[in-house]
Amino acid sequence: MIKSTAFSVIAIMLVSCGNENKNVVQKMMYPQTRKTDTVDTYFGTKVADPYRWLEDDKSTETADWVKAQNGITFDYLNKIPYRNKVKDRLTKIWNFERYSPLNKKGKYYFFYKNNGIQNQSVLYVKEGLEGEAKVLLDPNLLAEDGTISLGGAKVSKDGKHLAYTINKAGSDWSEIHLMDIATGKKMNDEIKWVKFSDIAWKGNGFYYSAYDAPTGKSELSSKNEFHKIYFHEIGKNQSQDVLVFEDKENGLRNFAANVTDDEQYLLIYGSESTSGTSLMIKDLNNPKSSFINIVNNFENNYAVVHNQKSTFYIHTDKNAPKYQLMQVDLNKPNQQNWKTIIKEGNDLLESVSVSFGKFVALYLKDVSSKMLVHQLDGKLDHEITLPGLCKVEGLSTDKDDSLMFFSYNTFTAPASIYKYSINNKKLKETFKPVIDFKTEDYETKQVFYTSKDGTKVPMFITHKKGIKLDGNNPCFLFGYGGFNSYYAPEFRIDRAVFLEQGGVYAVPGIRGGGEYGEEWHKAGIKCNKQNVFDDFIAAAEYLIKEKYTSSAKLAINGRSNGGLLIGAVMTQRPDICKVAIPTVGVLDMLRYHKFTIGWAWASDYGTSENKEEFDCLLKYSPLHNIKPAQYPATLVTTGDHDDRVVPAHSFKFIATLQEKQQGSNPTLVRIDVNAGHGAGKPTAKQIEEAADIWSFVFYNLGVDYK
Repeated sequence: MIKSTAFSVIAIMLVSCGNENKNVVQKMMYPQTRKTDTVDTYFGTKVADPYRWLEDDKSTETADWVKAQNGITFDYLNKIPYRNKVKDRLTKIWNFERYSPLNKKGKYYFFYKNNGIQNQSVLYVKEGLEGEAKVLLDPNLLAEDGTISLGGAKVSKDGKHLAYTINKAGSDWSEIHLMDIATGKKMNDEIKWVKFSDIAWKGNGFYYSAYDAPTGKSELSSKNEFHKIYFHEIGKNQSQDVLVFEDKENGLRNFAANVTDDEQYLLIYGSESTSGTSLMIKDLNNPKSSFINIVNNFENNYAVVHNQKSTFYIHTDKNAPKYQLMQVDLNKPNQQNWKTIIKEGNDLLESVSVSFGKFVALYLKDVSSKMLVHQLDGKLDHEITLPGLCKVEGLSTDKDDSLMFFSYNTFTAPASIYKYSINNKKLKETFKPVIDFKTEDYETKQVFYTSKDGTKVPMFITHKKGIKLDGNNPCFLFGYGGFNSYYAPEFRIDRAVFLEQGGVYAVPGIRGGGEYGEEWHKAGIKCNKQNVFDDFIAAAEYLIKEKYTSSAKLAINGRSNGGLLIGAVMTQRPDICKVAIPTVGVLDMLRYHKFTIGWAWASDYGTSENKEEFDCLLKYSPLHNIKPAQYPATLVTTGDHDDRVVPAHSFKFIATLQEKQQGSNPTLVRIDVNAGHGAGKPTAKQIEEAADIWSFVFYNLGVDYK
């Protein structure tokens, strides 16, 4: 039961009446969260789970608890004197025009544009490079509050039809709709219960992936099982869609369909987790043909880049942790017959695209982009010189066109759009945003620090030019460390408001991520997961030792798997920082695999159903390592429609933290309503959340906000 009298924040002492930016010491009175005697036994070890009831996202009691927690959180945030100023400044910085790179399909070019603070970016189309741009699809018209987002859009090969997915309130569940491009009119086709799906056009229809409709259980938390691939023909009802592939024996696998550019071959990728794929190929020109098993295990990653009839080019980390490009003959598909086209090098080969009969290889060198052009036989043609530390995103090429487009990203300025010609080797900036932020006043450097076991780890540090290293700068340390992913140079609009206040923004490339390929990834998974936390702690210690900041001026943040990172670090080293922001985090490591797609993360985490992995998980699981201690000022953030990392993780974690917190630091949870894991969140909600996070950070770091 939640006590209705405990929803207020009481200010008990004003530190300085003369300075609105000095903290009011506040005694927190949290809602009384009901405890139960729920206990699980794992291999003889009893583990209490007193807040298990918060996993029920449909119960009235959980809804009341959410309301009570939000009440105390927003009561606290409302007392921060400059909260509205932070929001106003964020809104002003956010309000600039931005584009995506052009994407060619037939005679048309497609791109996304946001005028500034539109909740969702708008899809435009134009005929030819010099054609007039017209609105094709404006998702802002689908919901007044912007909570319906455009998940993806694919154009048919003949350029006549657009298939697009929409997501509601941030959920991973999608609906597919169709549009006639020439008229701009929406068609009657509608496909539901789509999830983790591509759209693969073939003639007068397309392939997609879906689950059976949930029956009697919460669609936001029940386990996703038995992924299937269907073919939809334009104009038909979903009930008439043809089941193309299913695996009746392995319910915990996902399948994605793709079609080669010549529309002759159907590709089906399978996965059991977030890493490792199987691959099957079927000749669609021969109705009697069977699938050819190219790879029937999940030990490595494979992606078809290009084909010339039955000759395929596949990007893979098989026998190459930093990836290579292989040539495969469908008539002799056994791996001993594969031929290396672009061999593995010192840098990570992120992806390969085709432009005008040449391969464009995108590399990652010390977490910064590098681009090389190769002949189809693999011979190096030339390098595309990129200016400075950057990340190339949205690379768009056409196998029959010499022009390609991409966005150029740095930590200090919003993304510019570049055009490059394979023929004349000319690189041209075609769009540079105009923003109310003095990007030229800031700089990024890269350092390499030593982790606990002696491993050298890269870190980007961004701050105002001429900063004094006196240990008194506010610092925001952001990390991820998982699933072979990484954070390279990128401009996050909300970070600008922190940099303006003299903040130091640091992003370490910790193990578990994909900064240096599969070996770097594997060094931070399962029972090696402690390396991830040690790398992050070492980053904090480096920043303190080198006097960029101090523990009293340090805030730490990560989202999703990065939320797990923050939860683990703050429970292992509550002294390392002043503020902790675990965002949509995986925090209950013993039960994460029981909800929605959580089972697919076992390749990184292991599960509590395995004795050795259980022992490792229990040692660092944030929820299970909260002991009575003085923890940092903590703001947990989540969304009530998050069906990727269900909000129960955050709910149980904050209830336990509020119970065990010693001292006066606040421990709060901000639960966004009609919001999910983050993708598609409307701009208005992004600004509101960022304003609250930065206000909380400034307030608890004692920043004199100006």
